Amino acid sequence: MTSPVITTLADLVRIDSVNPEFGGPGEGGVADYVEARLRDSGIETLRTEVLPGRDNVVGIVPGRDRSRQVVLEAHMDVVSIAGMTIPPFTPAIDGGRMYGRGSCDTKAGLAGMLHAVLDIHRSGVAPPCDIWLAAVIDEEYLFRGVTRLCDDLPATMPGARPRGAIIAEPTEMRVVVATKGVVRWEIIFHGRAAHSSKPHLGINAISHAATFIREVDLLHAALASRPHPLLGPATGNVGLIGGGVQVNFVPDRCALQIDRRLLPGERTADVLATYQAILDRMASDDPTVRAEMIPPFLVDEALETPADARATTLASDVARDLGLDGEPAGVPYGSDASKLSRHGLDCIVFGPGSIDQAHGAVEYVDISQVEQAADFYREFSRRYE
Repeated sequence: MTSPVITTLADLVRIDSVNPEFGGPGEGGVADYVEARLRDSGIETLRTEVLPGRDNVVGIVPGRDRSRQVVLEAHMDVVSIAGMTIPPFTPAIDGGRMYGRGSCDTKAGLAGMLHAVLDIHRSGVAPPCDIWLAAVIDEEYLFRGVTRLCDDLPATMPGARPRGAIIAEPTEMRVVVATKGVVRWEIIFHGRAAHSSKPHLGINAISHAATFIREVDLLHAALASRPHPLLGPATGNVGLIGGGVQVNFVPDRCALQIDRRLLPGERTADVLATYQAILDRMASDDPTVRAEMIPPFLVDEALETPADARATTLASDVARDLGLDGEPAGVPYGSDASKLSRHGLDCIVFGPGSIDQAHGAVEYVDISQVEQAADFYREFSRRYE
């Protein structure tokens, strides 16, 4: 017989919540579902429009200390269904797994958090502090949902005790305290057009970009020598490149985009300066090199929650009590956690499923992990003081 949390997960998977940036309808259907479940149970509910037709939903269970919050946060949007080889919105259970888009990333976590909050509310026993269940938009694109959530959370008062947060992501049920950040930006090389029969009359922007990429590959390879104990080394990748008009023109423009994953303590300005130094050196060696670095279109800092933070020690204790590995871990991807951390919350990333299945052609999550995650979210919220 299917458990209530798995029934909820199936309900969520049926709802198409592909982010509009990827051609979908957005999170409205999931927001309606979560709001209805909370209200039907008598839980105070807030709904905030972040973008037209795209709302965050928050349910609040009052605690004994109303000045502090434990935040259980999960995003409602999912990525594109392009390339999927299974029906994306028809939840199917086979071999102890639930299949469908968002089943792993991260409707499984949302279902577990929803049931944790419902269970605590039904118990009639007030938790130590307020519990906020936050279902937010736009994690898969520009993090605009969690940014608004941070604005809506009460500010931390001077001298107040810490606040904690669990962010649902597929961590394979590991207690994640460190995540990499990211900065993404564009560099444009400018040359001079000419007929390809007389290339000496032009300046080949693609050739200059190729020289730069060779230097950048060396820079990225050198990052391996400075690993973080939980995250490994920082990494970099030239992910997009485009230039030229047609094959018999000397190209006068070439643009490329770089994805640089950040470690805790790395500053974006310092990282960008290392790439600018390569451009400056190239221009010094060859005055025909002209390039401009466009300001980043995405910046997200790394997360590193202290080992002695109450959220860290409690999450490890709860995990061990449930028979899980409680050793703090790190993951190379980012999440909403870094934004909540900057707002003064001690953040743990935790959830069922593996990032290897997230966004995949065949996305799935182990049912047993979903059920156990609900227990983890409930016990953490009950015991956070």
